[in-house]
Amino acid sequence: MDRSSVEHAVRTILRAVGEDPDRNGLRDTPGRVARMYEELLSGSKLDPGRHLDVTFDESHTELVVLKEIPFYSLCEHHLMPFMGKAHVGYLPNGHIVGLSKLARVVEEYARRLQVQERLTSQIADLLMEKLDARGVAVLLEASHTCMTMRGIQKPGSIMVTSAIRGIFITDHAARDEVFAHFYHRHEL
Repeated sequence: MDRSSVEHAVRTILRAVGEDPDRNGLRDTPGRVARMYEELLSGSKLDPGRHLDVTFDESHTELVVLKEIPFYSLCEHHLMPFMGKAHVGYLPNGHIVGLSKLARVVEEYARRLQVQERLTSQIADLLMEKLDARGVAVLLEASHTCMTMRGIQKPGSIMVTSAIRGIFITDHAARDEVFAHFYHRHEL
């Protein structure tokens, strides 16, 4: 990322909205914003698939679900955050992956300019491909500040997207099972 260009652009925006970028409270803002974008977009140059390169041979053939994975992303339409929880499930086909790797895939795809629909599909497609799973299901629930803070201004609204691959497309009982897990809230 070209940090100095981002800083220059932020100074330009501050002037354009009638602020003085050199006043006390704003003097360091361009640098802070540049560092923020660097952090929020840190997944842009990364390959999330590398987290799925190591699998473990395992005869487990039943559903594996990791749910309520917090994520934060940046809407590419307004450069405003959206955040929520991801739920990921797969049916293994002879091998499994370390649990944290599923969360790392969600994190790295989220840390780029995104739309929720694409983010959901990217996670599902990668898991299906790299795990050679019999099926993959992904559900994302998120609040979009581009809708809650501006425009229609409807705080509390939640967008839900899903992607199903493999057996979950044709086997309605399997699909019902994974989505029941996604929506059932557990207290530990």
